[in-house]
Parts: sequence; structure tokens; C-alpha cells
Amino acid sequence: MELRTEAIVCAVRSHGEAAAIVRFLTQEEGVVAAYVAGARGRTLRPVLIPGNIVAVDIRARSEGQLPFARVELVRSRGPWLSEPLPAAAFSWLTSLTAASLPERHAYPALHQALGGLLEAICVAPSARGWALPLLSYEVLLLRELGYGVPVPRPDDRDWDAILRTFDRIGRELDRYPLAERRKDVMAARTQLRERLGRISD
Repeated sequence: MELRTEAIVCAVRSHGEAAAIVRFLTQEEGVVAAYVAGARGRTLRPVLIPGNIVAVDIRARSEGQLPFARVELVRSRGPWLSEPLPAAAFSWLTSLTAASLPERHAYPALHQALGGLLEAICVAPSARGWALPLLSYEVLLLRELGYGVPVPRPDDRDWDAILRTFDRIGRELDRYPLAERRKDVMAARTQLRERLGRISD
């Protein structure tokens, strides 16, 4: 395997003293897990933040081998991690993507949608600007995985309706793609829901 592309960092799991297994969402290969040496060091730690866009060079000697990756930062989400709502949204979206998508299956629509959604979260003046796109991404993910759940689009001016739809989609995610990993991943969504719930209509 040899792949050079831009990717979205979706999950980082420590491996040994300084390395990590990083799950990247790429347009060409979908989710790819790769070993990144020095991932927990001073240089790469701020690069490998879930939600960041990176230029990645992924190589493996054989199909069954865990690839090695080298990364360079393209777009950082670091400045928004101090903001409770954007930080919770980044955590949920990247956790959902990493946990639910099978490895090395291309989902170009999801890759494009997630990249656009992460950018929308950064530029919108409040969560009202990205709550509906976030729900649309969740519905798209369900459909791409074969779970055609009919979810009526709420009025973008009705915050209570948006929250009710958020809860409804959450039950579908919990039941289907996250059925075996719900505890850790859904905790990120619960935190996001609590923070969205503090916004008054």
C-alpha cells in the first residue's frame, strides 16, 4: 500500500512510549489506520488532533501489515478546542466516523461532507449555524452504511425541533452502527447534547 493524500484525523490511540495508531479518513481509501512514530512528541502532538486536516504519506510493505504514516499539518482545529461547543462537536464527529466506518472502504461523500462540516463549525458564529448540517452528516453516514432511516428535516428556526431530531438520530446511531461500541463513542454525543441543550430557543 502506498498513499499520499490529504486526510482528516479521526482518532489517536497511544502505542508504546511515544507513538500512536492514528485513524485517518481519506477520500481514496476511506478510514485507514496507520502507525505514526513520535505521535505523542512535542512536534506531532498538536498536528494529530482529531478534526485536523493533514497531508499524509501512508506506506505498507504488504496488504496485511499495519501501514506507517508521516504527516504534515494542513489545517488546524486547535484554536477552537477552547470553545466548549465546537470542541464537543469535533470530538463526536471524529469519534463517530472512526468507530462506525469499516477500514479501507471509500466513502467520498462522507469525506467531503465531514470536511465541509468541520469548516462550518469553525466559521459559524454559533451552533445554530452548524446544528442542522451535523444532523445531515449523521443521516448521510447511516445511509452510506445501509441504514436508510427516514428523518424529517426540522425547521431551522425551531431549536426545540432540532434537538428532538438530534435525539431521534442518536437512537438510530446507538442501535445500528455503534451497537458494539456505544459506551465510549456515545459519551461524546451525550456531552454535545448537553451543551446544545443549554442554548435557549
